[in-house]
Amino acid sequence: MIFCENINHAERMRQAMVNANPDLAAANAKYVMRITGDNDEGKAQLDNFIDPESTYPVIATTSKLMTTGVDAQTCQLIVLDRRIASMTEFKQIIGRGTRINEDYGKLFFTIIDFKKATALFADPDFDGEPVQIYEPKEQESVTPPDENDDPDSTRIAEEPDATPLSLPIDGQARRVTYYVDKVEVKVATERVQYLDAHGKLITESLKDYSRKTVRQDYASLDDFLSVWHDAEKKQVILEELATKGVFLDELAEQVGRDYDAFDLICHVAFDAPPLTRRERAAKVNKRSVFGKYGERARAVLEALLEKYSDGGISSVESLEILKVDPLTSFGTPMEIVMLFGGKTTYLEAVRDLKVALYSQAA
Repeated sequence: MIFCENINHAERMRQAMVNANPDLAAANAKYVMRITGDNDEGKAQLDNFIDPESTYPVIATTSKLMTTGVDAQTCQLIVLDRRIASMTEFKQIIGRGTRINEDYGKLFFTIIDFKKATALFADPDFDGEPVQIYEPKEQESVTPPDENDDPDSTRIAEEPDATPLSLPIDGQARRVTYYVDKVEVKVATERVQYLDAHGKLITESLKDYSRKTVRQDYASLDDFLSVWHDAEKKQVILEELATKGVFLDELAEQVGRDYDAFDLICHVAFDAPPLTRRERAAKVNKRSVFGKYGERARAVLEALLEKYSDGGISSVESLEILKVDPLTSFGTPMEIVMLFGGKTTYLEAVRDLKVALYSQAA
């Protein structure tokens, strides 16, 4: 169900959906219908749209006709392409998707919001404290019990483990691919919701949230640089930020996947111009910082620098990198370490490499 700004917008959206799905629209002209107050043909299909037994229409574009009084039990997607100022109207629109119908597999619905209308979820007027929080166990009905049922059947939902949805960009992070009805989709923008110190629900963009969260720990760029340079393992800082909801892999999707985690933080939190990992590696090569090492040891450091360009700093910090091509061409991990005179000297060389990489914020 697509809610548009006005009747004309609803017609343009209907035609756009037909153009985007020509094969499905050709199979049945009622695949996408404009259902508005001025369209008798569309209004005639309203009963079919809300009937779970009816195949068509599949998609309805509307303006305000279906904001209330329409029991669309199997509506699984609501698209908001109009500005909504009224809390009552917002609740009515969202209510078109909140019905559950287990017989037809309708257990959830999705909202796609192009106008930031869902910011109203953060309004205190949207809802009060929940009367009942119900988490069904396996094989139990998804419908909450009546208030006069056995009180033991009402359970407060436990706090889930604080596991990030995605790993930081450094290391073995994997991109998450989303599919809707087997069609790959991309996330255009993301927002974060959280409760502030006063219990107020705050909604803001991922960038704004990340900036604010980083600045809670580091008041200035100099503060962050000081901690970053002193950290023996940069990955520790990244993991700590991830536990607070600063997911660099998600930020990289918006800023650029070629940037180092360090540059993402400096850029998003402190407006520093970012450098790509390859740009940082090139600066190190130009300064010839490996001159004090032997030929084979320099070749190892150059290979580590290339690994940094590809995967980020965490791969360089791990001794496991010595078991990966092309490092294996220099020998076993022990043989590689001995090219530097031992493990301690090798780790000092890696430390020097990191200092050279991050000698400047940009």
